Amino acid sequence: MRTPRTFKKILITGIGGSGGSYLADFIADNHPDVKVHGLARWHSTTQDNLKHVAGRAKVHEADLLDLGSVLNVLRAVQPDAIFHLAAHANVRVSFQSPAAVLNNNIIGTCNLFEAIRILKQDPLIQLCSTSEVYGQVDPKNVPIKEDAPIQPASPYAVSKVAQDLLGRSYFVSYKMQIIRTRMFTYLNPRRIDLFATSFARQVVRIEMGLQKELVHGNLDSVRTIIDIRDAMRAYWDALLYCEPGEAYNIGGTTTMTVGHFLEKLISMAKGPIPHRVDPALLRPADVTLQIPCVEKFKQATGWAPRYSFDDSIRHLLDHWRARVKVEAALEKS
Repeated sequence: MRTPRTFKKILITGIGGSGGSYLADFIADNHPDVKVHGLARWHSTTQDNLKHVAGRAKVHEADLLDLGSVLNVLRAVQPDAIFHLAAHANVRVSFQSPAAVLNNNIIGTCNLFEAIRILKQDPLIQLCSTSEVYGQVDPKNVPIKEDAPIQPASPYAVSKVAQDLLGRSYFVSYKMQIIRTRMFTYLNPRRIDLFATSFARQVVRIEMGLQKELVHGNLDSVRTIIDIRDAMRAYWDALLYCEPGEAYNIGGTTTMTVGHFLEKLISMAKGPIPHRVDPALLRPADVTLQIPCVEKFKQATGWAPRYSFDDSIRHLLDHWRARVKVEAALEKS
């Protein structure tokens, strides 16, 4: 493992989102000597995601689809490193609005890279991608390594493949320091469109008498799950140790079907949780086998998860028990 890099100023695109805000939390809490800047569109910043880092992270209003605004932010911040998390990331919605997802994710990434190139800046860039780029994997390629075939199954996955390839292209063509990380399933309490978060919110609403049954989509998909806090620490470690031009899988060690996850969540509920499949939640094409090989990343960084699966579920439920109390009060007012 190499000597860790050091940074004074970092920029997080999509800082107001679920992943970006957790990353800001992690850096502000654990590396207070690093100045945290973020890029967010005014209409996409979730109201309370950044409350934990209020006064410790500076948010700049810009839209990655507007090259001029990106240039202005980069001129002002001049970051040592950039985490590129900003993306339209809802897989199911990408089937309904494919052009919007493709345009946002691909052109936004291109504008970011072009702005860096035009300004002749040289930050270390972490392009935060996803396991969705691998699509429906042949069982012979499981656990999935970084050289597994790229076979995207959704418009969202296509957009992430394009981002990934753009990162490779700008590294090769312009020697830009771009590290590509491909994150597998994580438990993220702030992102409601993830199956685990949706399940937890519905469980809590049923506990409180606000909902009668939990609805879900496909329960047969196999996932390897990581805690959001371990995931954000992994992103930081990637910035410290990983090599530009390379791709790295990041994922946990707990593997199960979505149905097994739901059973575990229900077992930790305060009462019975009726549930049923909702056809509207089924995707036209689903990715059902997502088990990563993370040896390349571990060898580069020494990273290992710290939170147990039970810790992660308790964290998820505690978050939503607090949030649903607020929701219930609003519904009664």
